Amino acid sequence: MKRLAFIFICSVGLLLSACSHSKSNPKLIGVWVSKSDKSKLKITDKTFTMESDSPEPEDYFVKGDTIYTSFEGNLPYTKYVIQKLDDHQLKLFTPDSVSMAFTK
Repeated sequence: MKRLAFIFICSVGLLLSACSHSKSNPKLIGVWVSKSDKSKLKITDKTFTMESDSPEPEDYFVKGDTIYTSFEGNLPYTKYVIQKLDDHQLKLFTPDSVSMAFTK
């Protein structure tokens, strides 16, 4: 009986930790415009769309200071590191090792 309770508690713990990816930050959601080339980045609570790369929206999740995107759940994830985020400014370090600044 103790073994069954232990297995149940461990499985619930693993399930909760696996589902702990925060979907989005309220400051992150919106339409962002690049300071350099005026391209748009649209972030909703479910999709991430960078018009300069591809007009197709991608699924995403945020873990720590990193945004992970994937097209229709395909791997590998594309990583964008959030360098700065406030109500009006967003600075991302892209997978191409380029820092991009955006404004709302």
